[in-house]
Amino acid sequence: MQLEKISIAPMLDWTDKNYRYFMRLISKHTTLYTEMIVADAIIHGERDKLLSFDNSEQHLVLQLGGSNPEKLAKAALIAKDYGYTEFNLNCGCPSEKVQVGNFGASLMQEPQLVADCLNAIRETTNLPATIKHRIGIDKEDNYAFVTNFVQYISENTKNTKFIVHARNAILQGLSPKQNREIPPLKYDYVYQLKKDFPHLEIIINGGIKTSTEIDNHLNNVDGAMLGREAYYNPYLFANFDKHYFNDNNSLSKTRLQIATEMIPYLEKILQHGGKLHYATRHMIGLYHGCKNAKLWRQTLTTKLTQSNSLHEYKNLLNQMMTENI
Repeated sequence: MQLEKISIAPMLDWTDKNYRYFMRLISKHTTLYTEMIVADAIIHGERDKLLSFDNSEQHLVLQLGGSNPEKLAKAALIAKDYGYTEFNLNCGCPSEKVQVGNFGASLMQEPQLVADCLNAIRETTNLPATIKHRIGIDKEDNYAFVTNFVQYISENTKNTKFIVHARNAILQGLSPKQNREIPPLKYDYVYQLKKDFPHLEIIINGGIKTSTEIDNHLNNVDGAMLGREAYYNPYLFANFDKHYFNDNNSLSKTRLQIATEMIPYLEKILQHGGKLHYATRHMIGLYHGCKNAKLWRQTLTTKLTQSNSLHEYKNLLNQMMTENI
């Protein structure tokens, strides 16, 4: 597998296929992740709705939630038929919902079970099964905890890619939002993992907001995964193909070009009886920091949501063109 230098984190209700299509117009080479999808949902639910994606989204990784090796393997095998070529096991989500199902961050307490899950996925699909996890859980916030976890997984599976959110997960007393903000970032733990396990691919995640921060991280680890900043400020990625992937043929598009290139996709949504806001809700941050960001944001969230009119969307693009932004 090629090293995953830049990626966008799996985020529930955000990194759906509409967002991913939009982001692929901005960066061709950034690795994209699905929202976490629970294995049972794939086995028993609406598979087309959960798993279908546009080929332009590749390289795309499916993040799975669960703790039953057999179910995870079955779900991955189903997903393989949809064209997925890599899977990721969620061992980082701290919400109470995933604790009830004994997966997410709580799985870090059971490294043998994690290894069983990863091995089952890989052996069944013959495809990579990677892991995203925290540096610790609850009071287990010393470096020894995370290094023992990584060592066990690396020695008992074929996985060589570890995506590490550089915060502890507090399983009791903090909401998922608070878990993204209150536990302190300990980037030095992730850097040390790379020093202690130089043969592993270590990707850092948590609180990364700028290219300068990414550059600093890449001096210490193999890759950087961005979460909320990729959603709130998607145009940050406009020059990433050239800067991080040495794609000199990649020309940074203007915001207006990106918004215009979304028109055929929006037309397709309408043709299938859908709502424009399925996609446009993910585009609100495109003009982040620009003079007329408020006009863009308000039109997408009010007028366009109410009218569901592509004509309204095109009028907005004309306004943005007139304002030369």
